[in-house]
Amino acid sequence: MGDGAPSWLSALCDPRIGAAIQAIHADPARAWTVQCLAKVAGLSRSTFALRFKQKSGVSPLAYVLRWRMQLAAGWLKNTDTSVSRIAQKLGYDSDSAFSHAFKRVMARSPREYRLRAVPVFERGE
Repeated sequence: MGDGAPSWLSALCDPRIGAAIQAIHADPARAWTVQCLAKVAGLSRSTFALRFKQKSGVSPLAYVLRWRMQLAAGWLKNTDTSVSRIAQKLGYDSDSAFSHAFKRVMARSPREYRLRAVPVFERGE
């Protein structure tokens, strides 16, 4: 996987970048910065940012955002947790900031996403 196309798996397999990804997954609500993630990875900020993008195909903070939105999508689809509570669980200070971020990534508001989503248990998975 050394010089292959950027991917989540390639990033996860890199010990230093993988450590940062594991930290993001363990605490998605944390106010992550590139500097903080670089420290987790044991790299300088610039080296970390470059290596993360080379391995994953996205910047570290874009990855954090996408991970949060994937978690939110799952909760919206499979639970009755309020949008406000989901926003809090993901570290957003306001429902508005969360909804704006969700719509930017998922192309619809959290409410619209929930209304159109088919829960896993109804799909028979």
